[in-house]
Amino acid sequence: MSNFEEPWRELPSALADVLEPELPALTAEILEAIGREVPEYARPLEGGFGAAVRMGVDEALHRFVALIRDPDSADGASRRIYVALGRGEHRVGRTLDSLQAAYRVGARVAWRRCARAGEVAGLDQATMARLAEAIFAYIDELSADSVEGYAQAQSEVAGAQERRRGELVSALMNGAAPADVAGLSTALAWSVPRTAAAMACPAERLGSLLRRLGPDALGAPFEGLGCVVVPDASGPGRRDTLELAARDTPAGLGPDLDLAGIPGSWRLAKAMLEIAVDDGLAVADEHLGALLVNEAAPVVNRMVARRLAPLAELSPNARARMSATALAYVQHNGNAVAMAQALGLHPQTARYRIARLRDLMGQELLDPDLRFELEIALRASAERPEREA
Repeated sequence: MSNFEEPWRELPSALADVLEPELPALTAEILEAIGREVPEYARPLEGGFGAAVRMGVDEALHRFVALIRDPDSADGASRRIYVALGRGEHRVGRTLDSLQAAYRVGARVAWRRCARAGEVAGLDQATMARLAEAIFAYIDELSADSVEGYAQAQSEVAGAQERRRGELVSALMNGAAPADVAGLSTALAWSVPRTAAAMACPAERLGSLLRRLGPDALGAPFEGLGCVVVPDASGPGRRDTLELAARDTPAGLGPDLDLAGIPGSWRLAKAMLEIAVDDGLAVADEHLGALLVNEAAPVVNRMVARRLAPLAELSPNARARMSATALAYVQHNGNAVAMAQALGLHPQTARYRIARLRDLMGQELLDPDLRFELEIALRASAERPEREA
């Protein structure tokens, strides 16, 4: 560091001998002023708290004098004291305001007493000015060490909270016993809801989604995705809140179930996210048919191959017409008038297509089980180009 960053290097080493005799009285004066001027410290300096403050003041003064005597004598042990003071403030739930105020009080009192000692010793004005600069620069360094300690403590608490959230989300999604869920919830101060829905989103969007959902939503990375537990997801006004939160991210929402059903809600939320094509909320309960087709892909593929085989030899246009006719047939139970209305055709044209369809499909149109498979196959083949586009 330059002398500008460490102004005590510009002070004569003999000044240490002038200041050292003042330290015991100065320590007491600083402690008294801190207790008087900093409300949070206005209590007897007893126990661990008092010992820490007293040691901090005493060490700061002795290290400052040591730096004047030998600017290269700094050591890490002294710095750790002020890092620990910052950590301690976070641990007891205070901001750094009180500690920073105590540093300012200490600097002011130290300068006042050191200035008197300097005058008695006959120091010139230039040396006195450098002494003032050195005192306040030194206090700034102590303050910075405490800020670092406070930030370390914040980070550790945040990390612990994140681990607890991950453990609780994992427990819920894996169907852990209620007692285990209750224990993890208590450690996290999260109120266990009566019902909740699982929401899935891309992992990188989890943080922004949680900020919009508010403090009652519980989220953590899980199975490579962002996983959110949304309490009372079907309650009044909740749908609007969820849609607003997910307005610019793809998110799949499973059904609102009791906590024993959360693993099933998560499976549907993941499946819904997989087939979602746009940003925004995709609700599993509103796309169950699409989910069935997607989740049962091997079975559905066999249905497509077998039930639509009679249409395979047709031209693309003819195949599209007959597929639409077949779907209308199974949906309207072969009623030509209803089919004509659904397809936008003249009833006579619909009857012609029905006859052609019977030629192609034969007895399959008469078997209820085969008609069920045919409808699934037709729906699946209609959805695939749209999903692949």
